[in-house]
Amino acid sequence: MTVWLRAAGVYNVVWGAAAILAPRALFEFAGILPPNYPSLWQCIGMIVGVYGVGYWIAASDPIRHWPIVLVGLLGKVFGPMGFVAALARGEFPVAFGWTILTNDVLWWVPFGLILLRARQHHAGAAPASAA
Repeated sequence: MTVWLRAAGVYNVVWGAAAILAPRALFEFAGILPPNYPSLWQCIGMIVGVYGVGYWIAASDPIRHWPIVLVGLLGKVFGPMGFVAALARGEFPVAFGWTILTNDVLWWVPFGLILLRARQHHAGAAPASAA
């Protein structure tokens, strides 16, 4: 669990930094026009990088920090759903889809397994007393 979260942390920080430092690069690599407002893409890079910091923190105790993993998994599920919807409307080219595989789909199973393990752990734990 820790290895996957550390890897996700590093990946997200590096990807986020790349989006901030070179906001047009990914679009040029995919052969599509970059957005008119690169600062929006840089903001997305900042969000992705911050998620990376969260994953790094969660790696210290994945069972305890399962909510960070849950929020990350939600983003990694909803992001591809938005991509597919935009693709269906003709607003996004297929060429950009490879990022969905590395940014999102790759992490579904490890994050899901971490959440399953956390659920199993908490199901076997005594309930917290009300204060």
